Amino acid sequence: MSALEFPSLRSLQVLEAVARLGSFGKAAEELSISPSAVSHQMAALDSELGIALFHRSGRSIMLTDAGRAYAEEISASFRRIESATRNFTKKGKSDILNIHSVVSLASQWLMPRLARFSARYPEIDLRLHASGDPAELRTGNVDIDIRYGTQPVEVGIAVEPFPPEPIVVLCAPSLVEGANGIRSPQDLARFPLIHSEVNLYRWQDWADDHGVRLNMDRGLRFDRSFMSINAAADGLGVCLESLILVRQDLKSGRLVAPFGLEGPSINCHSLVYLRSRARTPKIALFKRWIEETLAGDAVSASEIDVGGR
Repeated sequence: MSALEFPSLRSLQVLEAVARLGSFGKAAEELSISPSAVSHQMAALDSELGIALFHRSGRSIMLTDAGRAYAEEISASFRRIESATRNFTKKGKSDILNIHSVVSLASQWLMPRLARFSARYPEIDLRLHASGDPAELRTGNVDIDIRYGTQPVEVGIAVEPFPPEPIVVLCAPSLVEGANGIRSPQDLARFPLIHSEVNLYRWQDWADDHGVRLNMDRGLRFDRSFMSINAAADGLGVCLESLILVRQDLKSGRLVAPFGLEGPSINCHSLVYLRSRARTPKIALFKRWIEETLAGDAVSASEIDVGGR
């Protein structure tokens, strides 16, 4: 037998059954063939391999040491095939899309919308990972990375910015109520500011743009926007965040935008992927879905009751 020739799958199935059951007759019964057919298969396999697999004494058989070692390897291979087939059929999906995203975008925007993607494309199984570090796309472990901030130019890497995101002032409804509630930018001097320290546009930028003096030393500080958003919703102060991250909170009334939904528009997030895989169906479909969803969000902004005005 040359290096490129292998025994037939049928003969290996017969060997596995004989080794497991210890009998040509029992193997024949399990495989629905005659004992003589089993004997012929094993004799042919002996000849093909050039080594005896069994000791034969009358009607009894016993695996040789070489036969036992070979049968164990064959049995293990069949178990791996069985396990792989079981796992594959359990998935019921033709494609797996691995997405990596910065944490706040994943928790505040992407997660509440993924069910829509799965409903539209049930054949694609989603895997979402979130962290503050960019994913290494060239390893093949991640198909699409959603990143925050300005992205460097890299050979072979496509970067598609999200539409500009309005940055708005946000707080709990209780902070705009009553005679001492927030009414104007100057009123913010009386309230603690909540700082997202990694944001592109921060409180100092906002104060400069509005010509007000605010105490930048006061207030909570976080390195994740979702933490600032939750702190604001709990009434701990006033935060400054992208509208894309807080639409659900504004719609539910958990947060209000005391100065409205207009603000400086910043390119914050980008969709990043390998150019060589741009036409891969699962990636192309996700890109299109992201674009449609972002456009739909922009249209629905008019439905939000900003509160406090």
